[in-house]
Amino acid sequence: MTRLFHNSHTLYRLLTLAALLLYAAVAGAQSLGLVPAELRANFKGGQPVQFDLTVANDGATPVVMRTSVMDLWYNEKHQKVFGTPGSLPRSAANWIEVVPRNFTVPARSSGRVKVVITPPLDLAGGYYAVLFVESKPELAQAATAERKALYTNLRLGALILLSAAGTENYQIELSEPRFVPPAANQNLKLEFQLANKSNTHIFPQAKLAILNARRQLVASAESEPKRFFPDEKDSMSVSWTGTPPAGDYVAILTIIYGNDKIYTQEFPFTVQEQTTAQQNTGADK
Repeated sequence: MTRLFHNSHTLYRLLTLAALLLYAAVAGAQSLGLVPAELRANFKGGQPVQFDLTVANDGATPVVMRTSVMDLWYNEKHQKVFGTPGSLPRSAANWIEVVPRNFTVPARSSGRVKVVITPPLDLAGGYYAVLFVESKPELAQAATAERKALYTNLRLGALILLSAAGTENYQIELSEPRFVPPAANQNLKLEFQLANKSNTHIFPQAKLAILNARRQLVASAESEPKRFFPDEKDSMSVSWTGTPPAGDYVAILTIIYGNDKIYTQEFPFTVQEQTTAQQNTGADK
């Protein structure tokens, strides 16, 4: 899965797989990885929370690294945005210390830093930050009479998603549902807008169960979980490939979110008997 990080100056590409920030090349030779790529925790105000982050170096030379912490939020295009500590909604960056701030990762080895989060008292809901680990700039192209010297470095990021334990208020709203029933020439698809009205982040997953007129399960499908920050609204969809026999059906949408919260909605539909022409068209495809 590829996640894109944006701010007003730079585009960062963060590749994650099984909670791992995969290796990226620096100057075509040095490769580094950061684990984990996302930190999630519930906290109690005033009580520190600690994590370890590991930077792996597959290259042949040591790499000097430095760390920094910024606020994390989103924009109208649902892209992640970063800001100076305290500048974005639900900021957590000012609570976070990294020890040590600067370190060296030996060649073909790994280095570890400790992340210490000390939240203040009287908080409710979710709070967010991103921790960057950045290598020292290295000369990639020497200066010439026509151009300046070019330096490159690698910047890796780990998202930090925090929630004040026991203060979460989970709520979602669905709107603009568009249900396309299955037919000979189309797959079933349900699209909708989901708004996170919670005071913290959620990872809703849409599940679809198709029942026949006798309320027997005919088919099922599900979407991948999707992250929503507080007050974020975005589209979701779930689809199923296939056409059941002619008859009456109901597609039951179930959205699982928050602390085992469930939202359901039904979409009745009818599958018509195929004509000979439709059957021949389907056979020709």
